[in-house]
Amino acid sequence: MTTAARTTARARADACPGALQTHPAADGELARVRVPGGLLTAAQLRVLAAAARDLGDGALELTSRGNLQLRGLAPGAPAALGARLAAAGLLPSESHERVRNVLASALTGRAGGHLDARPWVTALDAGLCADPALAGLPGRFLATLDDGRGDVTGLGGDVGLLALSPASVALVLAGTDSGLRAAPADAIGLLLAATRAFSAERAAQGGTAWRLAELDEGPARVAARLPGPRVTPAGLPGAPEAGPVGAEAQADGRTALVGVLPLGRLSAGQADLLASLADEVQLTPWRSVVVPDLAEDRVDDAAVDLHRTGVVFDADSPWTRVTACAGRPGCARSLADVRADAAAAVGGGTLPGGVRVHWAGCERRCGRPRGEVLDVVATPDGYRVGSSSG
Repeated sequence: MTTAARTTARARADACPGALQTHPAADGELARVRVPGGLLTAAQLRVLAAAARDLGDGALELTSRGNLQLRGLAPGAPAALGARLAAAGLLPSESHERVRNVLASALTGRAGGHLDARPWVTALDAGLCADPALAGLPGRFLATLDDGRGDVTGLGGDVGLLALSPASVALVLAGTDSGLRAAPADAIGLLLAATRAFSAERAAQGGTAWRLAELDEGPARVAARLPGPRVTPAGLPGAPEAGPVGAEAQADGRTALVGVLPLGRLSAGQADLLASLADEVQLTPWRSVVVPDLAEDRVDDAAVDLHRTGVVFDADSPWTRVTACAGRPGCARSLADVRADAAAAVGGGTLPGGVRVHWAGCERRCGRPRGEVLDVVATPDGYRVGSSSG
C-alpha cells in the first residue's frame, strides 16, 4: 500500500454542524441531520417535512454525503427539532449524532452488487453509537459501505468496506486498499476496529486532524494497528461522475425510480409525496432519491407525479451535472446568488455540454463534487470559470 506523509495541523476544532450543534448562517440556524446509508422510512420523511415547514424555510437540502439539512431555523428551534428527530428514531445518540456519516451503495439489496449493504448500515450505526470513545471522532468522519458495484468507495471515506465477491470484503482506508479482508458477517467488526484505530492514531498525532488522509502515513499506520494477515492490495474504483437516474429493474421484478433533485433541494411537499409512494426511500450522494419497490402498474404514475414537482428522471438533463453551494442569501461569505444564477444558466441552455459544473459563491467552493469539474466561482468582479480536479 502506497502512502504519503501529509500531516495537517488544524488550528481550530472541527465545527461541522449537526442536528443539535447548529451553524449560524446568514438566513438563520443551519441543522444537519445524519441519515446513515441515506435510508429513511416514510414516517421519518414525513417528520422531516413537517419540521421543515414548522421550524425552517420549508425545504430540506440533500448533501453530498446523503444527509439532510434544514435552513432558516429560528433561535430555539434546534431544541424542538432534536425532540422531533429523537421521537422518529433519527437521533439515536445525542453524543454521537455528528459522527454518523455513512454512505451506502445506491439500490443496494434491490439491484446489483454482490450483497445487501443495508444490514451493514444498521450494524455500523449501532456500533458507533455504542462506543463512548467514538463520540470524539471529527464531524467530517465518513464511512463508505460499497456492495461491490464501486459507487461509493471513491467518494473520500476515512474507512470503508468494498465487497469483492459475495464471500470476501476489503477494508478501505482513505481511498486505499489496506490488504485486510473479512467475510461479510465479520466486516463491520473490522470496520469498527479500523475506526477505533483511526481515533487512536489521530490522538497520537496531536488530535487535530479532521480526516484520516491528513495524518502522517495515516492509512499505513491505522492498518498496522489492526491484527490479521494481509493480501496484495487491489485496485479500487474511482469516484463516479454520476449516479443512476431513471427506472431501475429490481431483482425481485419490481422497479425503483431514481430522481435527481435540482441543486439538492427537496421541498416539504415533495418529501410528503415521496413518503406516499414507498415505505422506504434512499438518499444518494448525487443529490438524488431512490423510490424503490414499485409495482409495474405504479411506475408511470409515480414518475409523472414526481416530475410535475421538478424531480428529474432524464439522465441527459443538465441538472444531473450541476451543483452549487448555498450562495446568497444563506451564506454571508458568498459573493453571489449562485443557485439562482445556476438555474438561469440551465434554463437558458448556456451550460457547456458533457461536463460537470459547480457554482461557488467564494474560493472555498463548498459542496464541490470529487473528480473533474468545471468551477464557476464568484469573485468581486463576476464569475471566474476554470476546470480542475479534486
